[in-house]
Amino acid sequence: MAENFHNTQHFAIRRLRREELPHQTVRLARFLIGKVVVHDLPAGRLSGRIVETEAYPPGDPAGHHFRGPTPRIRSMYLAPGHAYVFLNYGAHFMLNVTSEPDRNAGGVLIRALEPLDGIALMEQHRKTTRLLDLTRGPGRLAAALEIDRRHDGLDLCGDGKLWLGEIVDDVATVKNRRVRRRVSKTVRIGISRAADKLLRFYECDNPFVSGPKHLLVPIDRKSIRRPQTKP
Repeated sequence: MAENFHNTQHFAIRRLRREELPHQTVRLARFLIGKVVVHDLPAGRLSGRIVETEAYPPGDPAGHHFRGPTPRIRSMYLAPGHAYVFLNYGAHFMLNVTSEPDRNAGGVLIRALEPLDGIALMEQHRKTTRLLDLTRGPGRLAAALEIDRRHDGLDLCGDGKLWLGEIVDDVATVKNRRVRRRVSKTVRIGISRAADKLLRFYECDNPFVSGPKHLLVPIDRKSIRRPQTKP
């Protein structure tokens, strides 16, 4: 199934400009689905289409910024389009994109990519040849693209080696292969606060989306029973 999604045709990727980004966390999380993370290394280019994100807006009790600024999360207060990279439980680095203007903190976690450029190099970094395991999950994708704390605070809309982009189709191929894929939303993974919020966005039916498949079905809020109060 993964082979049907991997695009072996030639394509170009242009850099996203900051003014193109929605300056609001939830809208940015949705906007980034289908965009591309690129890391240009001396050994070659690594890139992948974003197929899954999570939003952590201002005031979110599940966010690192909920209790206010600290030196560790300083980059979360940068303008939209900067990298916030943290080490999760001492094991995996995770890439986030800053999302709020005017010194407000917010972030979008990049949860999964569909590999594009540099798959052989990703396999070396991940020590596996299983395509689905290369970038499915935030820790895996950071390892595959060689992203760590050195990249915290970098401008992803600048001219650096790590950047956000968009696939550019030439006119001849647009009609033949451009597919408008559906995006849905569901609950976030691995949190205990605000766990019922539908702030995780993903590309439907894409095999590179991470996490339990049953979580890809949006919660029916009408089916949630409220506690009965005694008369």
